[in-house]
This record gives sequence, C-alpha cells and structure tokens, in this order.
Amino acid sequence: MKDIKLLTTHEQLKALSDTFRCELLLRLMEKPRTGQQLSEIFNLSRARIHYHLKELEKNDLVEIVHKEEKNGIVQKFYRATAGGFIPDRSLLPNTDMTETVRQMMVSMLDQAKRRILSAPEESLRNEANSQDPAEWKYRSSAYEIHAKEEDFMKWQKKFESLMEELSEIQRSEASPDAKLYYFHILGLQIEEGGFEKRNKES
Repeated sequence: MKDIKLLTTHEQLKALSDTFRCELLLRLMEKPRTGQQLSEIFNLSRARIHYHLKELEKNDLVEIVHKEEKNGIVQKFYRATAGGFIPDRSLLPNTDMTETVRQMMVSMLDQAKRRILSAPEESLRNEANSQDPAEWKYRSSAYEIHAKEEDFMKWQKKFESLMEELSEIQRSEASPDAKLYYFHILGLQIEEGGFEKRNKES
C-alpha cells in the first residue's frame, strides 16, 4: 500500500464525496476486509456494501488483495490502495474539495474513537504517577497556536520527518519487546480560539 495516493480524475473525487464511502475507505485503510465483514460492521446488506466497493474499486481507491474459499463461496478481501488520498492540483479549480476533506476528518475522528475504546488497559495507565506528559505511555493533547502559515508549513515538514524517523525504527529487525502504537494527528486553521474563551470565562 502506498502512503499517499494522488487523485487525478473528477470521478475519483466524486466517489469520495459520499460520506459513507469515506468511512468505508477508512476501514479498509486499517486492514483488508470482505464484503461480509463490512456488512456486519455497518449493519447493511451485502448488496449495498458491494455497490460501494465496486465504485471505489472502479476508481482505483480499493483493490482485492487476496481471496479465500469458505463453504464453497469465494471471499474477496478488499484493501485501500493507499494510506491517504489527496487531489491533484489541476482538479482543484473545478472541484470544491473542502466538504470531502471535512467528512474524511470526521470519519478519522470516529476511527480514533474506536481505537481508544478498544485500547488495552495497560496502554492508558500512568504507573509512574507523573505529572510530566513526556513520561506517560500515551499522548493526548490539544493545542491552539498562533502562527504564520509559512511557519506552520515549515513545522509540518519537521514533524513529518520526525514521524518518518519513528517509523524507520519498526522497519529494522523486529524486536519481541516491540509494541504497536496508534497515532492520530489533526491540525487545521480555526476561526475562534475555544481555549482562550474558556480562560476568559474562568
């Protein structure tokens, strides 16, 4: 699976303009699943799931990664073709992607919520009873930062480099002591500072 896939057609953008397909795609970014498994997750008919899978597959957003035969029925396992999707700049003048991006972010927040609720108890313990977040085994923070856009973009590159450094650790020889960590990152410009408002009210 590629890390990021460039969307090059209006048909791909149209396929992702559907809120449910965004949610479906996020599930298939996690791991390969069959139409039956997705039907059970979303409590929808296999026919409806199959329709949306075909639309995503037709636009090269999902692919069949393997097949298994069970009770004489061939099960197809679908997976997203990338870990993320961005539109080609040439498509933007004719297409408003803001609502699609917004829906993808909301779907990703739902995905993060599922991960938190299913996380093992040990991952949420502060065994050292420390008040220093740098010593916790987990990270849960929210910030509001005033910055120029150019400074934010420069920081983004540094952050991406740091995450790449962290991911390189797992690409070396696997350690039996290694644990799987999940990251969810969200950063965007907002109109009003909620933290500042709370401070004024207190």
